[in-house]
Amino acid sequence: MTEAAATHSERTAHPKGLAFLAATELAERFSYYGMTALLALYLVKQLLLPDHAGQVLGLAQLRALFEYRGPISNQAFASLIFGWYGGLVYFTPILGGLLADRWLGARRTVILGALLMVGGHLAMSFDASFLAALVMLILGSGCLKGNIAAQVGALYPPDAESLRARGFTLYATGINIGAVLGPLATGSVATLYGWHAGFALAAALMLVALCIYLAGQRHFSDTGPKRGDRLVLPPLTAEERRRTWALLGLIALTIPANIAYPMIWNIGIVWIDQHVDLLSPFGAVPASWFNSVESFSSIAVAAPLVALWAWQARRGREPGSIVKIGLGSAIVGAAASLFALGCLAATADGRVSVLWALAGFIGMGVAFMWFWPILLALISQAAPAKFKSTLMGGAYLSLFVGSTLMGWVGTFYDQMSNTAFWTLDAAIAFGGALLIFLARKPLHRALAPAPSG
Repeated sequence: MTEAAATHSERTAHPKGLAFLAATELAERFSYYGMTALLALYLVKQLLLPDHAGQVLGLAQLRALFEYRGPISNQAFASLIFGWYGGLVYFTPILGGLLADRWLGARRTVILGALLMVGGHLAMSFDASFLAALVMLILGSGCLKGNIAAQVGALYPPDAESLRARGFTLYATGINIGAVLGPLATGSVATLYGWHAGFALAAALMLVALCIYLAGQRHFSDTGPKRGDRLVLPPLTAEERRRTWALLGLIALTIPANIAYPMIWNIGIVWIDQHVDLLSPFGAVPASWFNSVESFSSIAVAAPLVALWAWQARRGREPGSIVKIGLGSAIVGAAASLFALGCLAATADGRVSVLWALAGFIGMGVAFMWFWPILLALISQAAPAKFKSTLMGGAYLSLFVGSTLMGWVGTFYDQMSNTAFWTLDAAIAFGGALLIFLARKPLHRALAPAPSG
């Protein structure tokens, strides 16, 4: 009876390592989202102005590269920089996964990534080193992102699908707590003391993330090779190849949502700064604070969602992971539609009620909890063990492609009406949701475990 009770506890309670990994990501996301909340406005309102642009090493050459088809506006240039930065941040995790799987192991790779990110945030405190800072942040994020998520998945037994999904939802909640606090803190500091002070605060929180991770190492598993060894992986079996291709297909189907969703961090913040009525009884609210609204809504909906899914699981009625991801993509489209409706309801002087912006950002936060942590949990469950970190990093390829395309779509912002632009953003997400629902049955068959015997 005691042994049975212990086994039941292991299958219903979350491991201690989850708290440390979630806290690490909380502090890391504080720094990342704090910096991201400032980036689009910093580019448009300061860095790309003539007095500052000439001081940035390599910026003139980068602009010449982006203008290969003709001159572009500062707004379009800022959107492309934001999109490529966001995209490359999510491309490098696959390289970080390979580094962990074949050479360093997850722990050492995460530590290397944290150190690079500290340096990158510090370099953001100076105009001249802006592009070098982005490079360090891109490389550091690649080492850190997929490997922490893979370590979360490794904490759970292979057959604990529902518990693992709830664990990833709680992990994503830690991400969102950091994402709430980051924009509020860096936005306030930037308003009071300047852009570079806000970036310096992000560097301090990245140091906190590193300290938390080091403190919790004894609770993490690390299946990577020992120092100096290079892991030789056996070839994938036919079943593992089938599951790998199915997971890659599902990752690709989340690209439309990952075009429409991060648009709020780029054009969304600029649109709010330019067109939304931000006056309050205490003065004008910084537009960068709206990034916290989206993250706060993810936190608020997390507990009800976890409870709902657990209740449905006990009755055998919980939606499958693929259906959840499709619903999340549809919610992204609905949230973007609220921005378009707000533009239609603007006052005579073109000001949009803050309620429309709040509703849209809240909707995006709800959508995030339906599709992104569920995708990570599904990959953690279904990916071949010898390829898990690489595929977990591969999940971020959806964000790479989505973010770079988001930057390109954002270049049309100052060429279209606001209503048309946000309608386009919504249509992209709805199209992705439709594709996921159409493909759900073949994907489910491909990801189902092979029958034993």
